[in-house]
Amino acid sequence: MDILETDAYDKRRRRNMSCALLFSLLPFFLSSALYFYLWTPDSVPSVVSAGVKAAPTLLLAMVVLSWNGGQSVLGVAGGLIFSAVGDCCLVWPELFIHGMGAFAVAHLLYSVTFLSSRYATYSSSSSSLNRFLHLVLVIVGGAFYIYLFPFLQKTPNSDLLTPGVGIYFILITVMAALAVRTRHVATLLGSLIFMVSDASLALQVFKVLPPIEHGQIVVMVTYYLAQLLIAVGDIKAVQDKDDFSKWKRS
Repeated sequence: MDILETDAYDKRRRRNMSCALLFSLLPFFLSSALYFYLWTPDSVPSVVSAGVKAAPTLLLAMVVLSWNGGQSVLGVAGGLIFSAVGDCCLVWPELFIHGMGAFAVAHLLYSVTFLSSRYATYSSSSSSLNRFLHLVLVIVGGAFYIYLFPFLQKTPNSDLLTPGVGIYFILITVMAALAVRTRHVATLLGSLIFMVSDASLALQVFKVLPPIEHGQIVVMVTYYLAQLLIAVGDIKAVQDKDDFSKWKRS
């Protein structure tokens, strides 16, 4: 098979993979649409509302497992499962700390995955840019926590929330910083959008801003988008690694 035939074959295979991936993501898109169609932010928390909220994230975990196999349970798929647990907890305001803990575990699993061999490490030519981006993330994350600090002190359980939110922000900042080194656009965008979603949620939960119309919709749209990009980025990373391994063997 000459170079032109190989190139055409690779393009065809990648196109078929993209179509298959899009098809496998249909349940996620449908469940997300159902969540927003049934949007009732003022309704009484229930198991049903928790299930509808967590369904898109769980379906994403199933997609990652189907593409990447059981090893992803300790990676992105596992992070998505813990995120679904967090989704359920946040339906009940009194379980906010438990939900934050579940998402913290999710960020830890994402971080471990971004350090794995399936993701390419950055080269020396891009290390300066990566260090700059890491510095920006640390500054932004730290500044946001400092800004949030006096509002955390006013919460009824400030003794738990103040250090808990601080640890959480460290974990999500580390996760985003490690996403930079992966050099996968979807992974990086997903991590950054996750930070935006959590920042929006914090501003509303801790009453930093007055009630915002459709504020929770902004949180959930950015949240689902972030999880989708992280999941797709992980699937693409595995596929790219497999392609590179085949190329080396040939």
